[in-house]
Amino acid sequence: MDEIYELTETDSESPELKEIQDSLSSLNHQMDKLELTTQLSGRDDNRNAILTIHPGAGGTESQDWADMLFRMYNRWCEARNFRVTLLDYAAGEEAGLKSATMQIEGEYAYGYLKGESGVHRLVRISPFDANSRRHTSFVSIYVYPEIDDNIDIEINDEDIRIDTYRASGAGGQHVNKTSSAVRITHLPTGIVVQCQNERSQIKNRATAMKMLRSRLYQLELEEQQKQQAEREKTKKKIEWGSQIRSYVFHPYNMVKDHRTDVETSNIQVVMDGDIDLFIEAYLSHPDFKEN
Repeated sequence: MDEIYELTETDSESPELKEIQDSLSSLNHQMDKLELTTQLSGRDDNRNAILTIHPGAGGTESQDWADMLFRMYNRWCEARNFRVTLLDYAAGEEAGLKSATMQIEGEYAYGYLKGESGVHRLVRISPFDANSRRHTSFVSIYVYPEIDDNIDIEINDEDIRIDTYRASGAGGQHVNKTSSAVRITHLPTGIVVQCQNERSQIKNRATAMKMLRSRLYQLELEEQQKQQAEREKTKKKIEWGSQIRSYVFHPYNMVKDHRTDVETSNIQVVMDGDIDLFIEAYLSHPDFKEN
């Protein structure tokens, strides 16, 4: 291509030149994808992901922000042809959601989304404030890998409490009339998982147990990472509860990741699911690369 380019570079209308430019553009795109894939070499990066959304204090305002992020991640999954299964969803009283849990199936789903864990901050003029005042809202996103039956995570019967309740929201009359939803509490760690996706209580219990095993597996990994951090003081680690990204709607438009300093003013594109700019920056950042 280089030799052909030298022969045609003086003719800007040459069809061969355009073909070379298109080929180079395609090649660069493929190289970028391959380079990003080399960052996905962590222990669980190739696994499916489970993503949970929890609004912070602030009532309707925070619950609406949680729903906006729920839409953003769904749009991102659609663009990548990832399959999303809603495992649990609790709607807010007036708007938004109280909590949501999504199973995301796709190649390297966890690897791409692992950097989304943390607190996401929104600054905007609240549509729920009659005086049109500016509000700040927080939502916690937690992402962990979905594990399969080949990984041995021991859960003792005496360590769990299982509660059943009636499901809420969409799902048909059968779902709402029977106590098919299942909540499992792991007493030693305080981890709580719940599932109301299926009509059958048995299926919901099986799914909830799978979620619990994944959470316990992730907890074990985090303990290992904490020990690693003690040995490597120079390597930063994002702890649960830390603010990772701000979305500002007023008095200006900006989305900024506080870990990588990557930012954009095209906030609508981001809210429509185009978050690859932040994902790629996180994966490429030296402070967050896997050993």
